[in-house]
Amino acid sequence: MIVAHADDAALFCGGTLRLMTEHGARVVLLRVTDDRYDSVGLDVDETIRRNTHELQLAARILGISEIVDLGWETDRLADTSETALRERFIYHVRRLRPYAVMSFDPYGAFHEDNQDHIRVAHAVDETFWTAQFDKHHPEHFAEGLSPHGVYERWYFARRLVEVTTAVDISHTLAAKISAALAHDTMLRHYVNQLRLQARTASHTIAALEAAQHGDIEPLFTKLLTAGARATGTRHGLAMAEEFRVVRFGGLERAFDVREPS
Repeated sequence: MIVAHADDAALFCGGTLRLMTEHGARVVLLRVTDDRYDSVGLDVDETIRRNTHELQLAARILGISEIVDLGWETDRLADTSETALRERFIYHVRRLRPYAVMSFDPYGAFHEDNQDHIRVAHAVDETFWTAQFDKHHPEHFAEGLSPHGVYERWYFARRLVEVTTAVDISHTLAAKISAALAHDTMLRHYVNQLRLQARTASHTIAALEAAQHGDIEPLFTKLLTAGARATGTRHGLAMAEEFRVVRFGGLERAFDVREPS
């Protein structure tokens, strides 16, 4: 799992990740940035500390085995070399040798306003093929690593341009919500952003005021449940998350390779 920010995994696909780990998958999460600015009323050092700790809490809820913090400055990846990002992703793909990698869909960028997400999406997408080349970053081989081909590519986005796979998360929605709520610092910052927008339109929204100054659980349980239900309705499921999944580089049919059971 390669994400830009601490809360991406839980919010975008926490239900699916929990299902995977319940069925024995070992999930490793690469967090690209340090989330140093994602808070309200805290200094940078405290923001980093809290968001890192809260990610660890969320990871335990989802069953994630390992967190790798790459430590780039958050909200600045637009100024970062995409090939530098890609090199780190190639390194960890070669180190971990995963069956599948899950990340942002670069073709979901039309609906995406976060350049960190877009940069990660494009760097991961190139990693799938460059990690297999024996002339990309041969310095990795001095550490005993070797080229590796990922079999499955799982893409998510705010709005996918193509959906191939809907996952029923009725059983794991509660875990998804609990993992999301673990990101208290980031969610309160998001609530504050909504409050600022509402204030511009001279609105005072009771649910936002209650969440900002008290318990965030009612608001985010409602939002996440509604989102899972809406996604599920599109696929005839009660609650769902959706993905664009590419297997064997999209050549399964050409080689008559069956989808794993």
